[in-house]
Amino acid sequence: MSGHWGILVSDPWLQNQFTQVELRSLKSQFVSMRRESGRLAVGDLASKMSRLKVVGENLSEEERASYIQDLYQNISEEVDFELFLKIYLKLQSFASSRTGSNAKNSSAFLKAATTTLLHTISESEKASYVAHINNYLAGDEFLKKCLPIDSSTNDLFEIAKDGVLLCKLINVAVPRTIDERAINTKRLLNPWERNENHTLCLNSAKAIGCTVVNIGTQDLIEGRRHLVLGLISQIIKIQLLADLNLKKTPQLVELVSDSEGMEELMSLAPEKILLRWMNFHLKKSGYKRIVTNFSSDVRDAEAYAHLLNVLAPEYTNPSTLAVKNPYERAKLVLEHADKMGCERYITARDIVEGSPNLNLAFVAHIFQHRNGLSTQAKQSSLLENLLDDTQDSREERAFRLWINSLGNSTYINNVFEDVRNGWVLLETLDKVSPGIVNWKIANKPPIKLPFKKVENCNQVVKIGKQLKFSLVNIAGNDIVQGYKKLILAYLWQLMRYNILQLLKNLRFHSHGKEITDADILRWANGRVSSSGSQSRMDSFKDKSVSDGIFFLELLSSVQPRAVNWGLVTKGITDQEKMMNATYIISIARKLGCSIFLLPEDITEVNQKMILTLTASIMYWFLKHPLEERTVGSSDSESGSQLETTSNSTLDEDSASDSSAEENGSM
Repeated sequence: MSGHWGILVSDPWLQNQFTQVELRSLKSQFVSMRRESGRLAVGDLASKMSRLKVVGENLSEEERASYIQDLYQNISEEVDFELFLKIYLKLQSFASSRTGSNAKNSSAFLKAATTTLLHTISESEKASYVAHINNYLAGDEFLKKCLPIDSSTNDLFEIAKDGVLLCKLINVAVPRTIDERAINTKRLLNPWERNENHTLCLNSAKAIGCTVVNIGTQDLIEGRRHLVLGLISQIIKIQLLADLNLKKTPQLVELVSDSEGMEELMSLAPEKILLRWMNFHLKKSGYKRIVTNFSSDVRDAEAYAHLLNVLAPEYTNPSTLAVKNPYERAKLVLEHADKMGCERYITARDIVEGSPNLNLAFVAHIFQHRNGLSTQAKQSSLLENLLDDTQDSREERAFRLWINSLGNSTYINNVFEDVRNGWVLLETLDKVSPGIVNWKIANKPPIKLPFKKVENCNQVVKIGKQLKFSLVNIAGNDIVQGYKKLILAYLWQLMRYNILQLLKNLRFHSHGKEITDADILRWANGRVSSSGSQSRMDSFKDKSVSDGIFFLELLSSVQPRAVNWGLVTKGITDQEKMMNATYIISIARKLGCSIFLLPEDITEVNQKMILTLTASIMYWFLKHPLEERTVGSSDSESGSQLETTSNSTLDEDSASDSSAEENGSM
């Protein structure tokens, strides 16, 4: 808290729980309640708080009264504003745990209780994630000064404010995502350097599959608790579920039933595959029920008891299923998991309260440690199809992450399967070119009738032709049928169209004219040449750029302080080329470029990805006036946010759709 708002609350811990707007709103509610009766007692809050979000909507007055009575024996005690806030936080946490148990999509990771009034976090989840961080980052040389973190404090959010912890955690989840040479790790960082770390963090988080549409660098700098914890939870989820696919764990082919194909299993979200794996073993154990979520279906711990008995029968305790009390059974389940050697950050209380995030993490840890599947997977011709062309696989990944970064209502796990109903493509088209989709004739999922999917995909093809995509002999049914080459070709043209439109919209530079690939190439060579270098890129498939030097010089030309040339290799050997490529990607993301290519795309000179990288650097450069690009060049304390766009850069009529511009990413 800062300024006059700090006067309202003297407790530093409470100050950190609310934004200024939230505090003002709650203060108004509190004053109104007290004015109604002249005096506000603890016992009055059960009825008075019915008007507040989450607490009023998800708890009955009887439930609120009972909970408050358990917390405070003296219900006649007069309530001041700070006590009011404390009771509100506890009630909202209680309400969140209740609603989380019954939520329809309870397997979703960290659906934090958020309202327009107040954001709360789960202390159990915070403790779990802190334990995870303490475990996986314990040996980090830079972080050893602040680890282990005390989960009973808010130290996690303070430590995260410089961005280093979050960047390191991303590398734990997906190794080598961030070149650590690009992280600012001085003991004292100025505002510019902190902002760079957070920009690098957010763009890298997007590049591994996190949804960060509503998170900005300032949120991380201020240590906004619900947003920081939400991001951490997504990163940890990606780490825990990394092996839940057929390429990493081919033994999962055992889960394919006779009535379905391999493609159906491949299209499932990792959480759904984890549930299927769990039910696969539960069926063998004789357990009669089907587990459909990680909350209400596991609260009695019976499913866990059966699962662990199948996976580790040597540690079976007959008492586990014999006890009547779910809490006692949950404790025995955790003892069983400990004997298996499973890392787990969940308590018996978390199980019986049905915490979906922590239960998901618990089951994922069990899967990682002992999946119980055959070491010799079924011989299947379908399994051989997993060895797809590497280039196609990398492009699918890039397009999938790009689409998810746009903030569509549908999160996709497999491009080839998830776009076949046409809806995701229509959403993406609408993000890239707002208003272009005729939603009146679009069919929203779930879509059972095949011809409805064809109708959607026909509109997708029609719009593509309207945008002058090359779609010779492509019909909507080809997308419905899942023809990979056609889907990749369409998505490449859509991604390319997106970045070209973003560049065109910077009319101060383009004068409203169409931007071409040749313009981008000419700009890049001009920038490098103006910096005094002889390097040149003849085309986007020029093999000479595989050493990375050209792109490092390009980045240095747009932001002189971006590249530490002492860390650059000569790019002669394959290893040196790879080191330069990872450094290029991290430096570009650190500046503010949202890109989804891999280092291999640079070293192997993937023409499409090389174009998107160059265009993204160009877009960042043109979007930021000279004064913004030079701030911080001498460790200035007046650093400004990289994503800020100065109006002086654009014509007054050139503002493009804000969501499309912010998510114009490669």
